[in-house]
Amino acid sequence: MSKVGKLPVAIPKGVKVDLKDSHINVTGPKGTLEQDLHKDMIVKVEDESVVVTRPTDNKQHRSLHGLTRVLIQNMVTGVTEGYSITLQLVGVGYRSEKQGKLLVLHLGFSHPILFRPPEGVGIDVNPKENTITISGLDKQMVGQSAATIRKFRPPEPYKGKGIRYIDEQVRRKAGKAVGK
Repeated sequence: MSKVGKLPVAIPKGVKVDLKDSHINVTGPKGTLEQDLHKDMIVKVEDESVVVTRPTDNKQHRSLHGLTRVLIQNMVTGVTEGYSITLQLVGVGYRSEKQGKLLVLHLGFSHPILFRPPEGVGIDVNPKENTITISGLDKQMVGQSAATIRKFRPPEPYKGKGIRYIDEQVRRKAGKAVGK
């Protein structure tokens, strides 16, 4: 039995879970999320919890068991608390600003980079600390948006300049050694 998959997902007060065939809809105080789950997984809503079981012990069902349970857990957490990721801009002249819904990044290129966040993802900019906070209900969308922004200028190993996650440790390399 999967260590992750066998745990029930607790449904907090104020959260409503609707299950129709393999489509799940989770509604909470922050909003609504819905997702199609794999048709082979057996999902049941039992008094204040969601239980996921698998039909057989074959490799595919074992791998889908834990995944399905974690997807449901992420949906419940998203509609109750939400998710956020903070990025930090490190480098001389690197800055960000918001223009309406667009995020405008000045990262040392000859032109500014424009990023339009997907629907359901909010972006806050703090110019004093040079940080960007990405928040939303869907963990996958928040993480993908953060990864896309980071990809514009990933941190480089010599000076550490670029866009990094706030808790990321950048491995630094020594520069050129001067020969004798």
